[in-house]
Amino acid sequence: MELLENPVRPYAWGSRTVIADLLGESVPSPHPQAELWLGAHPGDPSRIVRADGDRASLLDELTADPERLLGAERSARWEGRLPFLLKVLAADEPLSLQAHPSLDQAREGFARENAAGIPIDASDRNYRDANHKPELICALTEFHALVGFRDPMETLGFLRALDVPELAPHVELLAAQPGPDGLRALFTTWITLPQSMLDELVPALQKGAVVLVAAGGDWAREARTALELSERYPGDAGVLAALLLNRVVLAPGEALFLPAGNLHAYLAGAGIELMANSDNVLRGGLTPKHVDVPELLRVLDFASGPPPVHSGQPEGRWTRYDTPAEEFLLRTWQSDDGLTGSLPVPDGGARILLATGGKACVRAGSEALELPKGAALFLAATDSGVEVESAAPGTQLHLAGDGL
Repeated sequence: MELLENPVRPYAWGSRTVIADLLGESVPSPHPQAELWLGAHPGDPSRIVRADGDRASLLDELTADPERLLGAERSARWEGRLPFLLKVLAADEPLSLQAHPSLDQAREGFARENAAGIPIDASDRNYRDANHKPELICALTEFHALVGFRDPMETLGFLRALDVPELAPHVELLAAQPGPDGLRALFTTWITLPQSMLDELVPALQKGAVVLVAAGGDWAREARTALELSERYPGDAGVLAALLLNRVVLAPGEALFLPAGNLHAYLAGAGIELMANSDNVLRGGLTPKHVDVPELLRVLDFASGPPPVHSGQPEGRWTRYDTPAEEFLLRTWQSDDGLTGSLPVPDGGARILLATGGKACVRAGSEALELPKGAALFLAATDSGVEVESAAPGTQLHLAGDGL
């Protein structure tokens, strides 16, 4: 067991309270703090904190001794790399409209951009590694998101309720093909509109959204979201594209799995994000960053319907969030009254244990380490029989590992 020191990503959409409070720092923070990264991604790896205070890159440690840290079988399966990346995500403003590639798409895109001589850190780079990025978001607070394409018939109801004459031809385009092909046609039309047309359509949409919000009713929340996005990103094609997506609100402890090709945008809230160890993002709008429409269209999945919300399944005293992804598995445990007896930590490969509330004492044999709120431990494959032997009231733990 070794304590981890984890980097914070200061993106503009981040919170100035959530991560600072988690880490016991001054609140508000001087700058927005968007993501706390826990893992061994080459872009920003965690550091192991030795007992003598020395630090070592977790990525370097894994590279030097993958069989000990991952286990021989997992080291072979994951080619000596930690297969997952754990994050605490804290959004005060919407993230970009985005999707992630499949494994084959990531490998091809990474090789293609390497062959073209595009630097890894270039602002117009799409593929920063050769891995896919399926992900799970598990809410710590009420969490708002746009996730996946809404059923086209429901979307037609929303668009007709908005009653924007300038959008009428676009509504009829979807009505003529209310399925994946119609969604692709309408999304492609909107995302490729010239700026002159966007400068007419988005203000017209705003007017319709104002009326629908004032009227209340079934589509008021979606109309309010469209209005807020259009005010933040005037003239952005992503404002129109967002009209096609499911508007989802997660309660704390609820989760969503996002496979390759799922178009989404996180709007507000804090959550635990667990994903394959990748930083590949293809953006479609609602951002000043690089947008590559042809590449986005190449990876998007236009299947529609409400995304399944997961509440987890009991596994002993833990709650387990299963997904189709082999690279990661999230478990959580929490207690309002503190820990009665010890809590075994499941064995299996390399794991990261994060405290998001309270304080715990974790023991492996004769070694015991305190785990206050915001602290994290790296557990190697050789760290078996680990137990949480005590925990204060309000303690919340998140355990990330692989799904093998």
